[in-house]
Amino acid sequence: MSLFDELKEKIQDEQIRLVFPEGEDVRIQGAATRLADEGLVQPILLGDTDAIQETAETAGFDLSKVQVVDPAKQSAADQSAMVEALVERRNGKTDASTAKKWLTDVNYFGTMMVQMGQADGMVSGAVHPTGDTVRPALQLIKTEPGSRRISGAFFLQKGDQRYVFADCAINIELDAPTMAQVAIQSAQTAKAFGVDPKIAMLSFSTKGSAKGEMVDKVVEATKLAKEMAPELADKIDGELQFDAAFVPSVAEAKAPNSTVAGQANIFVFPSLEAGNIGYKIAQRLGGFEAMGPILQGLAKPVSDLSRGCSEEDVYKVAIITAIQFQNQK
Repeated sequence: MSLFDELKEKIQDEQIRLVFPEGEDVRIQGAATRLADEGLVQPILLGDTDAIQETAETAGFDLSKVQVVDPAKQSAADQSAMVEALVERRNGKTDASTAKKWLTDVNYFGTMMVQMGQADGMVSGAVHPTGDTVRPALQLIKTEPGSRRISGAFFLQKGDQRYVFADCAINIELDAPTMAQVAIQSAQTAKAFGVDPKIAMLSFSTKGSAKGEMVDKVVEATKLAKEMAPELADKIDGELQFDAAFVPSVAEAKAPNSTVAGQANIFVFPSLEAGNIGYKIAQRLGGFEAMGPILQGLAKPVSDLSRGCSEEDVYKVAIITAIQFQNQK
């Protein structure tokens, strides 16, 4: 059974509600109708009702199983309740006038639907840049207990090979505590995909083969991750070069006593630069399918699409988002 067949089985008929702020986009509509027809999620499209219907008619989509919400046509009572909830969530940092203005933005509106329990998760980014999706999520949903930051992982698959790469999307510079947090978040993501985590904290050094502040950071991050998640202590190791983490024969030579080296399936990079380059090499040269970025560490699931995404990408990211919700319940 393929990964997505496994994931679809888990959420089939669970009635998980996902809001799509970019409801007028044809890719979003195509994915939403598939998801609804297959009974995988209950999609909620945001946008101008007439524009959404026009797009659907042109593309030949049947939206009868899809909920359409026009934020501009919200009742006064519903608008007042959402404004009040936003102001309360912001703890006095945002007044009612500003909250009302924010809610004219579909991403803020969709995020508040998730925060208020009107939707279980959100998928956006087909039209908007990453910041427009992430900013409202950080301001309104915020991080889950125990997380100081969020991170962005990619799930890579080819045949029966499944790996998680992080952070590839959010934190430009990672200090040791952040790198440790990314490791723990990535383990949770891997478990959601049915992968038993074995986490390599990557460096250009293996077990002291090189010296310097960059190496020290990874050593410290490994120590912190084990302290923060003792149940993962024997499943995290570093510092490891990629070959030592991945190739059994190299692991035997460079890190013979490691419980992770040579069999890692989660790769935590020491910087966004390294992580982003790494997953793209695996995708383009290695022929892996790269799914993400999967936002990790939020209290409720929000997913960010690429503006170059296809309908298939939207469909798969929505399934991943539903799985995240299911695992957070």
